[in-house]
Amino acid sequence: MSAAKSTSTSPSIQICRIMRPDDANIVGNVHGGTILKMIEEAGCIIGTRHCNTQSGDRCVAALARVERTDFLHPMFIGEVAHVSAEITYTSKHSVEVQVNVLSENILTGAKKVTNKAALWYVPFSLKNVDKIVDVPPIEYSSPELEEEGKKRYEAQKMERLETKERNGEIINPVSVPDRHMKEPYTVGFSQSSLIHLVGPSDCTLLGFVHGGVTMKLMDEVAGIVAARHCKTNIVTASVDAINFHRKIMKGCVITVSGRMTFTSNKSMEIEVFVDADPLVEAEQGKFRAVTAFFTYISLDKENRPLPVPPLKLEEDEEQKRFEEGKVRYLQNKAKRLADKERQ
Repeated sequence: MSAAKSTSTSPSIQICRIMRPDDANIVGNVHGGTILKMIEEAGCIIGTRHCNTQSGDRCVAALARVERTDFLHPMFIGEVAHVSAEITYTSKHSVEVQVNVLSENILTGAKKVTNKAALWYVPFSLKNVDKIVDVPPIEYSSPELEEEGKKRYEAQKMERLETKERNGEIINPVSVPDRHMKEPYTVGFSQSSLIHLVGPSDCTLLGFVHGGVTMKLMDEVAGIVAARHCKTNIVTASVDAINFHRKIMKGCVITVSGRMTFTSNKSMEIEVFVDADPLVEAEQGKFRAVTAFFTYISLDKENRPLPVPPLKLEEDEEQKRFEEGKVRYLQNKAKRLADKERQ
């Protein structure tokens, strides 16, 4: 895609940093959540910078949605991540940011593209956390680019509304079973959750959680589910579109829950929920804040794919989720093949 020309003085940015041991798993593969967090940080910076190029209320860009993101190649400890971001479309109240991630082996000089992502941000006023400010328009190098951006905007807007309607405001907690009582390779055996108290270091200037922090926690839970199922080294292969339904404010207790929904021969799909429980404003009650599907693969010691143990289904609801996951798997597989043919 050609770069859009913005009226802002800084239409694109790049962030670089070396991958440390605490960014990776025990065999040296950088966590998918670490990469997602860097992607979101770059998007937040350029989105916030652009939205403050006009006069009026100062604002912070809040993450509303991340489109499906594939992890094309693994990244390892000691490599340098180059994260570049540019604004490719703006509507009245939202900004689309395209992000590319490149890994560099500084010993050999080898470089490879590991991720490409599209994120949507909404700017909120610093004076009023509930007020959405207008987004400065950008200039496009051709009318076709603007029309393509508008189509992407309308598509993601519709899907966000559909996803929010499916989730509603009903909390269906994923219980943590006694694993000694559960049969291996069942949904109940591997399902997992973690609880996190949202502190100041997790939040933006407005006091709500950075999207990257939330995605990193989601990836951690999905990774635990995958590891419990396979008992091998596992890595993030892709993340379906992540929709941020409501802002999570400082002081909330969030519960991140994950459960296995589908397995193919070489991949597994994990559904992840984020439920928020405000402690200070308890009258608001718990709410579903974020949902997503993560896909993981199992690797051997040489980072070669291993077969994934089949998921044992015990209930009708698990069978239903499995069939829905199979449809998503086949759709994504067909899309990958179509994209490869077009290249």
